[in-house]
Amino acid sequence: MKRQRAGKKTSLKIGIIKNNKYQNLLDGIMLLAGTGLAAVAIQCIYEPMHLIIGGFSGISIIIKNLTANGGAQGIPVWFTNMALNIPLFFAAYRIEGRSVVQRAVLGTVLSSLWLYFIPTINLPQGDYMIAAILGGVLSGAGMGLILRAKTTTGGTETLATLIHRYLPQYSTVQLILIQNGIIVLGGLYVFGFRAAMYALVSIFISGKVSNAITEGFKFSKVTYIITNEYEQVSQRIMKELHRGVTGLRAEGMYSGEEKCMLYCVVSPKEIVRVKEIVAAVDERAFVIVSDAREVFGEGFLRHF
Repeated sequence: MKRQRAGKKTSLKIGIIKNNKYQNLLDGIMLLAGTGLAAVAIQCIYEPMHLIIGGFSGISIIIKNLTANGGAQGIPVWFTNMALNIPLFFAAYRIEGRSVVQRAVLGTVLSSLWLYFIPTINLPQGDYMIAAILGGVLSGAGMGLILRAKTTTGGTETLATLIHRYLPQYSTVQLILIQNGIIVLGGLYVFGFRAAMYALVSIFISGKVSNAITEGFKFSKVTYIITNEYEQVSQRIMKELHRGVTGLRAEGMYSGEEKCMLYCVVSPKEIVRVKEIVAAVDERAFVIVSDAREVFGEGFLRHF
């Protein structure tokens, strides 16, 4: 019996080690791909089109433009990005500790290396709309993969974390928005109104793409059904759609009556059928439908 238990514990430890190695490898691939996509957006879209969407990369583009003289190219974006982050990491290490800085350093180094090796090519060929859309998609996809790898590339995120310690009345997100807002205003001053407006479009697209990658592409629908015919409705949903239904005990605060509220998660294409079933059984039923970004479990996404 003891040998069996020892064998199970050993197998469990081996399984955990294998899963950790697989996850670390996956994180590394996502980080490499994410920093690469973000670097392409900076070098081939934002920098040649002078779109400033915030972050240390935005500051780097402004500095490169201001230091350009005649035929000189100005201070490279990769160099400024690294130079701005180095003192920040030393400060973060002393204040926050090693765990906060370790992954951010890796993300910053990879990002700067990509910026160094990728040549500056004007992909949009002067078209601001293409630049805003393509740049937003590439930078958003890159940032989404970086966040999925549980990493950052330093910059305004790290700076906001440090400032938050001394200004706790402001959240980290608020501080990031303030910093990026100042950087975008700097781009407005240096590159003009048109570039700044298209930069805002790119920021919007980038945020949407990044959220889609970090929160998942597979949407589901959550249904709350309040009906007196809850048994018949639940039986039909389970039988016809093969979806589980949970009955939640509730009380009508106006009538004081006890009720059973049905809770069910279905795919977007099944929600129409759910509403048809409810309407056929009880036309007076009260139905609430909301979005669920990700659902893990049988019939939906697999657990990590």
